[in-house]
Amino acid sequence: MWAPANESREDVLNLYHRAWAHADATIEALPLDAMGHVPWWGDNGEVTLQRIMLHMTAETNRHAGHADIVRELIDGKVGLRKDNSNMDGHDEAWYQDYRNRLEASAKEAQAKQG
Repeated sequence: MWAPANESREDVLNLYHRAWAHADATIEALPLDAMGHVPWWGDNGEVTLQRIMLHMTAETNRHAGHADIVRELIDGKVGLRKDNSNMDGHDEAWYQDYRNRLEASAKEAQAKQG
């Protein structure tokens, strides 16, 4: 989940605002026990609106901006907790490639800024 160099700040903010409006409309329209499906959650993918709302509250808390990045740099830990990393299971080479792509994109965006 990152913005490539060709995606502007306005693009990112517009996507955020559309997601925010969609979430607000969903919460307004549906009861807390309304069922939904999160395909990438596998067997745990059938969830209520209430569970999604709680999950997103916890995710926002865990990933509150740069504080999470700083904490990861300090303690070297990623994921939910020691017995459940909640990571997607890719190997070290995949993560190194991902990091390299992120860094290249950031440098490209910085160069465009002048």
